[in-house]
Amino acid sequence: MAYKKYKRALIDEVLKYLDSRECIVIYGARQVGKTSLLEYLLENHLRSNAFYFDLELPNLLELCNKGAEQVYEYLMQKGANPKQKIWLVLDEVQYLENPARFIKIFHDHYENVKLLVSGSSSFEIKRKFKESLAGRTINFELYPLSFEEFLLFRGKTYSLKSENSSEINSELVPLAEEYIRFGGYPKIVLEPSEEKKFTFLSQIIGTYVMKDIRNLADIRDLQSFNRLLEVLASQSGNLVNISELANTIGIGRLAVSSYIDILEKTFILRLVTPFHKNIRTELSKNPKIFFLDTGMMHLLWLKEFPKAIPGNSFETFVFCELLKAGKRLHFWRTTNKQEVDFVIEGKTMYGVEAKYSFQNAQQRNLAAFAREYGCKTSIVSMAGRKENGKYPWELIKEVE
Repeated sequence: MAYKKYKRALIDEVLKYLDSRECIVIYGARQVGKTSLLEYLLENHLRSNAFYFDLELPNLLELCNKGAEQVYEYLMQKGANPKQKIWLVLDEVQYLENPARFIKIFHDHYENVKLLVSGSSSFEIKRKFKESLAGRTINFELYPLSFEEFLLFRGKTYSLKSENSSEINSELVPLAEEYIRFGGYPKIVLEPSEEKKFTFLSQIIGTYVMKDIRNLADIRDLQSFNRLLEVLASQSGNLVNISELANTIGIGRLAVSSYIDILEKTFILRLVTPFHKNIRTELSKNPKIFFLDTGMMHLLWLKEFPKAIPGNSFETFVFCELLKAGKRLHFWRTTNKQEVDFVIEGKTMYGVEAKYSFQNAQQRNLAAFAREYGCKTSIVSMAGRKENGKYPWELIKEVE
């Protein structure tokens, strides 16, 4: 693939575990770059005694389904050196009939073999994992490109980790707006034509989201599933009300809950739970929902890429950036309807209000949260900025 030459941020985390015994498992939606990441590792870090299996190829899938012993014999016949560590890279492991047993046997009985595997559906993998892999795997999730990775793919040399001048930040704003409009799927980022971006992303949605997910979950009511997907895309950044969604779509609450669970396990969206310490005054019932790619969200919701950035698209962008930076996220909402968009939990707790325009931020809610918990707060925006506002990349750098 054209983008296997780019070093994803996740590479440095994976490298920490190359010498460990555990199988490295990389989860992520289709087309986010899992295969390219594995190819990058093969070319730059696993140059010898390494073997790559694409399990979408029937002959390799059939071989792996015969069991670990047959695969090991195959590796010996292919020239693997048993006196050195053997790297076995399996792409799309969810296609195996019993991936858990395959991983367990290699881990427990072939100490000279190190597995690196990718999977596009935790829903499918968990359904097939009939044996415990506790202590046998190290799991990572690969997301669509972060804004920093977007800049790398686009050949931009800005450093988001340095103290940027106002001039540099003003140059970054239109690039961030482009990123928000089209999203972070590598193929979409590298495609210069907006018309082709639309075509390619529509194909990803049609082929990998609607078709693959429906087949994995054996969804019979396709019209309702697609309609729910569109409604959820329009509500990214909002509270999830299962009863309201069920009434809107015209299906049962259990079906709505099941569909949302499937979409979360196939890396299309993420639920965020409320933060609370005082249960009497802080609502704790409904989570918020966020799509993991703003471009996909726009095509499902608006059927086009927006010319201006909608408010919930900016909030979704901030969520995704914080998530990709490894932050533990919640939101805060009280019975008095005071709300803070994000609560970042770590060494220092932050309350964050994310609004595209600084003037639209609810500073009183942030102040109330700060009084309640004695924590830092930030307003994150990209327009109409004042002294105590931050650009998203400034916030991420501050809370690292």
